[in-house]
Amino acid sequence: MTLNVDVLTLFPEAVSSYATTSILGRAAQRGQWRLRLFDLRDETDDVHRTVDDTPYGGGAGMVMRAEPIVRTVASIPNLARPLIALSASGRPFRHADARALSSTTGFSLLCGRYEGFDQRALDLVADDELSVGDFVLAGGELAALCVIEAVVRLLPGALGNDESSVEESFSAGLLEYPQYTKPAVVEGLAVPEVLRSGDHARVQRWRYAQSLARTLSRRPDLIAARGGLTAGDRATMAEFGLLEEGDEVR
Repeated sequence: MTLNVDVLTLFPEAVSSYATTSILGRAAQRGQWRLRLFDLRDETDDVHRTVDDTPYGGGAGMVMRAEPIVRTVASIPNLARPLIALSASGRPFRHADARALSSTTGFSLLCGRYEGFDQRALDLVADDELSVGDFVLAGGELAALCVIEAVVRLLPGALGNDESSVEESFSAGLLEYPQYTKPAVVEGLAVPEVLRSGDHARVQRWRYAQSLARTLSRRPDLIAARGGLTAGDRATMAEFGLLEEGDEVR
């Protein structure tokens, strides 16, 4: 099955140039996903191809007009649904969202610019609204690429080794453990002995303990979402000296 992705944007070339590289490019060549790009300026109604205007009520900046967006959506045959608007005011895009989208036949992304969308465009055509982080970008094209890559790399065979996506950050609600490669020592810093021990069961426990410790330190909200540390989690962390007094348990 091919995943169909439609992107509505003012800068199609910004999306297409990256979409042909690396994982995305190889997956497209194998027919695992297909990208269609639609320029919102093609559905404007004046010689200047105007897509924005000043906001009602005053204020700085410009707002993307509703009409070009609504017309663009109406003009696209078999538009992939859901249609997701990308903006700083959307709900956070999570790994679970990427996983859910990877199991569909396709979706569409609406890229914002300027001060955002005329709300009527979202009310009329959007099925959802997502943000890739608590920061502001000049436009939604980079956000669209983030969403596309997060989804496409979850397609079976997209990474070459499907286990790669299973063990990554967020796949189990935890940040990924530290990774090492050759040589064994770099400027006096050695690869942890456990990774060279050949004891695969212990390696797996070490990696899990490291994921727990890293998540607890950097993203305690993810630990809280899991309900805190279990007694088993604490035991695994303690085995490798990673448990600190006060670490929460459930």
